Amino acid sequence: MTDIRTQPEVHGFGLSLRAWDVADADALLRGFTDPEFLRWNTPARPVTDLAGARTAITNRSDGWVRGDLAQYAVVEDGAIVGSVGLAAINRHMCRAVVGYWVLPGLRGRGIATRALELCTRWAFEQEGMHRIELGHAVEHTTSCRVAERCGYAYEGTRRDGMHRAQQPGTYRDSHLHARLATDPYPDPGTVLPRSR
Repeated sequence: MTDIRTQPEVHGFGLSLRAWDVADADALLRGFTDPEFLRWNTPARPVTDLAGARTAITNRSDGWVRGDLAQYAVVEDGAIVGSVGLAAINRHMCRAVVGYWVLPGLRGRGIATRALELCTRWAFEQEGMHRIELGHAVEHTTSCRVAERCGYAYEGTRRDGMHRAQQPGTYRDSHLHARLATDPYPDPGTVLPRSR
């Protein structure tokens, strides 16, 4: 198991995963205020300005120290292109929930798929996770395809499993996918990026 005081960098599939730094607040703010992100997500603590982004980054760092979060900036060619990470980490059950997003203008290049696969392998091989769950709105077919490419099996539909976009207290159905450490790794051809 990784020393919880130092969040390691992870490299593969043409990407690097590194801990968020307060200097990255601009990128995090762009991600959290992107209309496409907001269409599918209702954060418990919305991020609407740079101060909020800095607070969110501090909270991510604190979550790593507590051992219940492992949130990463996804970096390609030296620039942040998105986010991936584990939440609700339960070390007793060796279980977590994964989430990801890609900055606007960079989608369609396989970044989410590569980041998810890289994070998943790190969680199984270095952090001792056994089960990782992934949920998305039923209508979010792009996220469903990412999950499937990374070997996350569809396990069912959770009725009213998540908030409607930006409407806490109202609900929509969500798909539940999961991957086990004992599941076979996906074929690299489904994960590696298409030529640009």
